[in-house]
Amino acid sequence: MAATLLRGVRLVGAESTAAAPVDVLLREGRIAGVGPALAAPGAERVELDGRYLMPGMWDGHVHMGQWAAVSRRLDLSAARSAAEVATLVRARVDAGWDAGEILLGYGFRDALWPDAPNPELLELGEVSVALVSGDVHTVWSNAALLRRLGMPAGAWWLNEQAAFDLNVRLSAADDATVDRWVADAVRAASARGVTGVVDLEMSDAVASWGRRIAAGSRGLRVRAGVYPVDLDVVRARGLRSGDAIPGTGGLATVGWFKLFTDGALNSRTAWCADEYPGGGHGLASYTDAELVSAGREALAAGLVPTIHAIGDRAVTQALDAFSALAVPASASLPPRIEHAQLVLPEDVPRFAALGVHASVQPEHAMDDRDVADHHWAGRTYRAFAYRALLDAGAVLELGSDAPVAPLDPWATLAAAVTRSRGGRDQWHPEQSLPLADALRASWGGVAGVEVGGPADLAILDADPHAVEPDALRTMPVHGTVVAGSLHRA
Repeated sequence: MAATLLRGVRLVGAESTAAAPVDVLLREGRIAGVGPALAAPGAERVELDGRYLMPGMWDGHVHMGQWAAVSRRLDLSAARSAAEVATLVRARVDAGWDAGEILLGYGFRDALWPDAPNPELLELGEVSVALVSGDVHTVWSNAALLRRLGMPAGAWWLNEQAAFDLNVRLSAADDATVDRWVADAVRAASARGVTGVVDLEMSDAVASWGRRIAAGSRGLRVRAGVYPVDLDVVRARGLRSGDAIPGTGGLATVGWFKLFTDGALNSRTAWCADEYPGGGHGLASYTDAELVSAGREALAAGLVPTIHAIGDRAVTQALDAFSALAVPASASLPPRIEHAQLVLPEDVPRFAALGVHASVQPEHAMDDRDVADHHWAGRTYRAFAYRALLDAGAVLELGSDAPVAPLDPWATLAAAVTRSRGGRDQWHPEQSLPLADALRASWGGVAGVEVGGPADLAILDADPHAVEPDALRTMPVHGTVVAGSLHRA
């Protein structure tokens, strides 16, 4: 691999940015030198004219296939009632829609609607309609869709696993089509400074990325998640967490084994210690013994678990499971909890004590603040409590959960730092993260631009330490470097 010399860059650290430009030499996918006026005979020279260089951004939780498909669906995220959703769907049909194609919508959030969804609202003759909620835990369908798929009439509103299963059917496309969509999504992510993602797509992400990278995708590093449904196949291939996926040259590795403890806040299925206003505590996915058993089976296969837990009761169960599992410190990946949106005070220090990373999505706090104020009234001081976790010694990993929130690390980082969006007042600003800590939590475990480190870098047109916090959302990105290869935005 030819060497590349990045000339005239200012290095962005977690705490500050170096004032004087330096050169950075890349060779064999690593950083081979950092300093002023480096001599690099034969290296490709890239003049960067005083731009800013920092480690590449990681999105710690995406569903890449679903995110890639979302741009082809009807956006319902602005709807404030079931009736408004129906109006948007009808307007799309009236604008011209082939009744032979399923009309897919996404992004609705019904937790605060003044009216209740019902199947009749979506009746549009023979046009099949299926709408996926913003948290991806609910699917609202019409009768034409149910007839088309041979489903019972009562399945017009599905939650949790039934919704996930239907979403997989709705998202089905041939591999070539999905790979083309994903290629577009990779280019868009790269243009925002992303050099790596943790893909927790629900259908064989390991095989999918092996195919995509072998076919030429080089824009991102990927840690591909494994679900229980794929365990036998991955185990039969002898693949373990941290292993390079064959055919990817190390760009894609096997990631975590994904388990669930509960649902989601907007669907009121997040498992909570206290009741929701309408009654009920949410939905537990496993008994304690079942969760530990599933985790032990994964560990025996060399796969490190990550556990989805949103409600405080679910977080307690996940931490209890990790206590029982005792994942060794020598494991290739750290154990993780996904989301950790509501945490009991006594559970906050357990993350650090157990070595469990908190994989969190700050834009969810902005999306769900009103829903949380209603359904978790009196408890939101410990909702999306990133600063409390950080101060207790927990390692944070920032992500988007795309398509639940956009795959844009600067939106993620801005939400973590400002706890606001769209000019609204800060929501629980005591839980905001300092910029330095938010950057560290976005760099995929890398401390900075250092000799010997991976040549996975983001090139910026502005200094993140110098812009106003709200301007982080629109940070201008010049390009990225992945494994030593330059990709311009």
